[in-house]
Amino acid sequence: MSARLQHKTALVTGATSNIGRAIAVAFAAEGAHVAVSGRSKERGEEVVAEIRALGGTAKFVPADLDGSAAASRQLAEEAGRALGGRIDILVNNAGIYPSPTTPDTDEETFDRVVAVNMKAPFFLTAAVAPAMAASGGGAIINLGSWIARLGISRGALYSSTKGAVETFTRAWAAEFGPGGVRVNAISPGVVQVPGHASEAMMAGTPAGTVGSPEDIAQAAVYLASDEARFVHGITLDVDGGRTTAAVIAA
Repeated sequence: MSARLQHKTALVTGATSNIGRAIAVAFAAEGAHVAVSGRSKERGEEVVAEIRALGGTAKFVPADLDGSAAASRQLAEEAGRALGGRIDILVNNAGIYPSPTTPDTDEETFDRVVAVNMKAPFFLTAAVAPAMAASGGGAIINLGSWIARLGISRGALYSSTKGAVETFTRAWAAEFGPGGVRVNAISPGVVQVPGHASEAMMAGTPAGTVGSPEDIAQAAVYLASDEARFVHGITLDVDGGRTTAAVIAA
């Protein structure tokens, strides 16, 4: 274990699988005390056990972030207690990805995706950021997506919510930065998910292959650490060049 986040506390939403899990484990490996949040107690406790086996400290804090302000406030309060009274780092990672075409998206799905992907991080940040500022500062990291800026034929709803998250990031940097709270975002590229073959989506990119959750986690460690103390309001692309460069065969 190194110590880039030593003596810091961190709340990671959607931390029971994939990118969120990798971020929670990476934060703990850097010395942070982590609140692992998600809907599944079983998976949450597995993440906590993994962190503790590696010598880190973590607690599971259950939450169903349905988009209501009440659910977000409750998580902020419970995570704060679990972490000893303060949250130094917040990672807004929880999200859902139904990907029907626009004509096939019903109103119920629309409202649910907006609630989880936009309203939940909005109200969680509203609950956490002022307390961060009052305690001397902190770092908020939002998870965007590469398809927020590169149109694909499915998932217009999901991509629009991630575009909103990137807009939140810039606005919150201006709103909370003067109080010592740094707000930034990560835009992951195509990341390997168990049971899904995604290699074809990275054809013609500089990386030429999918990324791993750990690739995203290391970017989160940087943005959460004091090494990024002069970084405000950015969206860091960690996407193997998917949105920035095309490799053309000679």
